[in-house]
Amino acid sequence: MKPEEKQLELNQTVLEIAKKIGESFSGEEKLYQTFLNCYTSTAKTTVKFLEGGEVFVFTGDIEAMWLRDSSAQVVHYLPFAKDYPIIAEFIRGLLKRQMRCILIDSYANAFNEEANGRCWEVDITESNPWDWERKYEVDSLCYPVWLLHEYWKITGDTSVFTGGVKQVFQTIVDQWKKEQNHGSASAYSFERLNCPPSDTLTREGRGEPCGYTGMTWSGFRPSDDACRYGYLIPANMFAVTVLGYMKEMTETVYKDSTLADRMEKLSGEIEEGIRKYGIIRHEKYGEIYAYETDGLGNYNLMDDANVPSLLSIPWLKYRDENDRIYQNTRKYVLSLTNPYYFEGNRAKGIGSPHTPKNYIWHISLTMQGLTAVEKEEKEELLRVLLDTDADCLVMHEGFHCDDPLKFTREWFAWANSLFALFVMQLYRK
Repeated sequence: MKPEEKQLELNQTVLEIAKKIGESFSGEEKLYQTFLNCYTSTAKTTVKFLEGGEVFVFTGDIEAMWLRDSSAQVVHYLPFAKDYPIIAEFIRGLLKRQMRCILIDSYANAFNEEANGRCWEVDITESNPWDWERKYEVDSLCYPVWLLHEYWKITGDTSVFTGGVKQVFQTIVDQWKKEQNHGSASAYSFERLNCPPSDTLTREGRGEPCGYTGMTWSGFRPSDDACRYGYLIPANMFAVTVLGYMKEMTETVYKDSTLADRMEKLSGEIEEGIRKYGIIRHEKYGEIYAYETDGLGNYNLMDDANVPSLLSIPWLKYRDENDRIYQNTRKYVLSLTNPYYFEGNRAKGIGSPHTPKNYIWHISLTMQGLTAVEKEEKEELLRVLLDTDADCLVMHEGFHCDDPLKFTREWFAWANSLFALFVMQLYRK
């Protein structure tokens, strides 16, 4: 089948699935139409089947493929990968491309479709023509492994476990070990000239000093903004989860106990680092997780809309939603004590330093719904999501809490995919 024929079949399949799910709420016209638009968004607007079995998934309004975004953009298709061969082929092709990208440059966050040298900015870092951007983010390595594990568990398909995938596992473990001692062991640096401070690292691209904690260092957040302090707690939590997945796959598929033991040891070191350095006692909320720390006594208390976030801890499967410290943290991040939590006439929720003040993100509202315990909270958040789309019938990046007609990014497939997943969860489909 030619790439364009595969694309057509994928589009028809996801539309068919969306309409079947939508039968549960077909009487609610706006919900129905918004769900259809959001569910089909990734397949219809961001997917390109390539020769050789690979699939390129760009972000929407930017031509490059982010390892994080491309994984999150297909989350709502995963449950159907076993029953619909074209969806399985689509996700396998994406995984094949993601794994190749990691082996090309494990420090890059976004890649070109071809080695054409196109880039967001010409930065001072060891980039190559495949790199669209080389901001090192721990979650960029987490997401493709998470996607691989989810796909395997749902389909039982072991054809994805190539020698290259095992090499990716080894690369990730080696890199996370090295970045436990970023200051002395790592050669990575990143500088961008003539830009806001959030787009570059301090100290000639090395970032602020850090002490050893057992956690692994990250230069940038999942927002692509620079970390204030190098140990990004939500990213390290995601790494713990993913190391568990890698250990399971390595033992089950590759039968390599030596590599699996390395993964378990590293996971334990990161976990201990989170326990020792990632928890602080807040005067109002008790023990909560910090967003960042440097291991030298400095902490950044906040949360960001982008995932991994502190709000998303149960979704990352790091802790249960009823965990005491998580619940304390959730109360903190969903309060005005969090500097990026905003309340207005139309909505309240978490935004990001990546967007203007008073802009709430649809991703954070959706994640709040995905991690909520009470159905009443979920239903209220669905109402807010539908009421703040500026009548576009899709999700955006950020919108002003007093005026949803003011928003960033008309085309944001990640937000659309999470919204579709949330609706599926809410209606148990």
